[in-house]
Amino acid sequence: MTGNAVLSAARSADTVSADAFADANLRALAAEPLTVRGGQGPAVPFIFASPHSGRFYPSSFAQSSRLDAISLRRSEDAFVDELFESVPDLGAPLIAARFPRAFVDANRAPGELDPAMFDAPLLSVGPRSPRVAAGLGVIPRVVRDGLEIYRARLPAGEAAFRLEHFYRPYHAALADLVERARAEFGVAVVIDCHSMPPPAKAYDIVLGDCYGEAAAPELIAQAQKILTGLGFSVARNAPYAGGYTTHLYGRPHDGVHAIQIEVSRALYLDESRMEKSPGFVSCRDRLRVFATKLLSETGSWLKVARRAAQL
Repeated sequence: MTGNAVLSAARSADTVSADAFADANLRALAAEPLTVRGGQGPAVPFIFASPHSGRFYPSSFAQSSRLDAISLRRSEDAFVDELFESVPDLGAPLIAARFPRAFVDANRAPGELDPAMFDAPLLSVGPRSPRVAAGLGVIPRVVRDGLEIYRARLPAGEAAFRLEHFYRPYHAALADLVERARAEFGVAVVIDCHSMPPPAKAYDIVLGDCYGEAAAPELIAQAQKILTGLGFSVARNAPYAGGYTTHLYGRPHDGVHAIQIEVSRALYLDESRMEKSPGFVSCRDRLRVFATKLLSETGSWLKVARRAAQL
C-alpha cells in the first residue's frame, strides 16, 4: 500500500470514530455487541450460538442505507435466539450477536471483504470468495433478496471499526466458551443456530456438518433422530452444509465438534412483517425438547468423540 493510501485509510478511520461517537445507538451496541447466557461454568459440553439474530440497528447505519427497515431485516435469522432460549436452563451457554447480520456477518471469515464497497484501499483483504462476489461478505453489500444496502461507498476505516468492535468480540467469546467446555469435558460441541427460507423440498430443518468433516457421525445422527422423532422433516448437508463457524470450530480430532442447524422460517415467522407467526410457540417448545434430549443423551457418542480426539 502506498503512503497516500495509508494516510487515506487513517483519515477514514478518524471519520468512523467521529461518527461512532455521535451515534448513541452505535456506541451502546459497541459496548455490548453480544450476549452470553448461562456461561458461568460449563455443565455440559455444548455451546449454542446465534450469529444472525441481532436486531439492534445503529442510526448511522440505517441512515446510510437505501433500504427500509423491513428490507434490512430480511437478512436476519429473526428470533432464532428466542427459539433456543431454553438451553441455558439445560446447562448449555447461549451466545447471540446483538448486531444485525446486514451490518456485520459473524459467520464469515474476517478477510471476506469487498474493496469496491469502500472509498479507499483496505489494510487487510483475503482472497475473493464466492460469498464476497455475491455481495455477502463479512460486511455485506446486499441483503438476502439481493438488494443493495448502501447509498454510497463506505469509509475505508469502517471495515476495521466493525471487525474490531463487533466481529472479534463475538468470536473471542465463542472461542472462550469452546475452550472452557473442552477443558472440562475433553470435548466441546458448537450448535450453530440459523433460520432458512422454505427450501424447494420443504424440509423443516437442515443439519450441516460439512459433509462429515465437522462432527462425529454419531452426533449428527443422534440430532437427526431426535428431530425426526419430534415430527420435523430433516435433511442433512443440502442445501446448507455449514458456514464459516462450522468450518472454523468443527475439528473432531482436536475434540471440538460443530453442527449447523437451519430452521425453516415457515414454522415460526411471518416474513412479510418480520414478526413471530402463530407457530412460534410450538416451534420453540419442540426445539426445547430436542435440546433436552440431545444434552441428556450424550453418552452414546461422547466416548467415541474423546477417543477420536486422542488419535
